[in-house]
Amino acid sequence: MTQESPFGAASARSELLTRREAAAYLGVSEQTLAIWKCTGRYNLPYIKIGRLVKYKLSDLNAFIARNHMTA
Repeated sequence: MTQESPFGAASARSELLTRREAAAYLGVSEQTLAIWKCTGRYNLPYIKIGRLVKYKLSDLNAFIARNHMTA
């Protein structure tokens, strides 16, 4: 039997993606995500953990939905 951390930390961790994973999910380069973060070009939330930058899967899905264009 596994013991889960309080507040669902295990599920929250599985939802956090590295910059590389987030870039692959969005179909852009890691450098593109870094530029977006530095310039604020897009409102794509990120989480800073020490030197690491993480992205929530739910934020990436919301970003895709906000930028979905129809003809």
